[in-house]
Amino acid sequence: MSASKNFIRRAASWNACIAAFLAVVPISPAQAPPASSPANPAALNYSPTNPNAIRSYDEALKQLEKGHATSALEGFRKADQMDGGHCFMCELEAWDAAMQAREFQIAQGQAKTMLDNVTVPAMQAQADFMLGKATLALAILVDGDSQFEEADAAFQAALQIKPNYLDCIYEDGTALAYLKRDDKAIARFQAYLKLAGPNDLNYTRVQRLIERPEMARSRLAPNFRVTTLDGKTITLESLAGKVVLIDFWAMWCPPCRRALPHLQKIAQEFAGQSFVLLSISLDPDEASWRGYTARNHMTWPQYRDGGFDGAIATLFAVRGIPYTIIVDSDGVLVEQYLGSEDINGKHLSSEAIDGKLRELIARAAAASTHTSASTLQGRDLVIPAEQR
Repeated sequence: MSASKNFIRRAASWNACIAAFLAVVPISPAQAPPASSPANPAALNYSPTNPNAIRSYDEALKQLEKGHATSALEGFRKADQMDGGHCFMCELEAWDAAMQAREFQIAQGQAKTMLDNVTVPAMQAQADFMLGKATLALAILVDGDSQFEEADAAFQAALQIKPNYLDCIYEDGTALAYLKRDDKAIARFQAYLKLAGPNDLNYTRVQRLIERPEMARSRLAPNFRVTTLDGKTITLESLAGKVVLIDFWAMWCPPCRRALPHLQKIAQEFAGQSFVLLSISLDPDEASWRGYTARNHMTWPQYRDGGFDGAIATLFAVRGIPYTIIVDSDGVLVEQYLGSEDINGKHLSSEAIDGKLRELIARAAAASTHTSASTLQGRDLVIPAEQR
């Protein structure tokens, strides 16, 4: 892809997002822009205009597509500086790259820079939301109450402008749950359900959070929706009650190919139990991917995300493969491995991973049995007439 095409594609994506944001989430009358403000932020020049800035921006996009979030972050920030520090798209992308790189303090700074530069209320709400997201992520990482308070304040600032901002309502409910203000968290989640339809991706999850707000204090894996190779649409939430192993891989990755026999063993050993194995390919070519999965009898659910910049890879901040994630039956992210090492650099053998799966699957089965027994005890016993 040429630099110009790459830039235009990403610019169009952000502008479409901005336009959709403004159209879907109405501005509170108290926060409506003055008559002199531009009516359509998508038409504003938020992209870099300096030729050197455009080149730096486009190179940063390529780095992001390769999974090099730290390098991309540096490139976007450099492009913003070259453009006089007023390139809104550079700042948006820098925030995204910082979040993927888990540089949450830098992401906070980028959101604050955006707040200093924007004047359109819709964009102010978006920047407040992004500040809240980065602050919440940092708060969870360091377990700091003051950061949870700051995250809540940022989300509330966004909701003052955009009262129906669904993502913001959800994240603020999470922040309030971490602050153990469960009644307020439940109120946020109930507000979410009133605005979202039953087909909303997080509808079922939010119903669970209303029943068990303490779950919001767990490290819940982000929900997603994919259509697998066999044409079935699944969401992570639809797999609640089952242990889920998500395997990010690609044909061009030798360690991924070497890991395939172990995955085949896992799929066979745990077949028919409270377990789902989902492989997510970062291969760019669909035909080659389909052929490879067929030749290697990869009969469990398969999905192709297309690269490190794919939607699911981005959601989980995948920066190297093979990357393995284990989610327990409540949807809590339990383990993450890059190759054979966890996120702390500890080496784990295949046997250790298998043992962890057995433990979690046994726990899921026990929870399911307990739930079934409780349901039966709660039902009225109806005795047939002939047995009375």
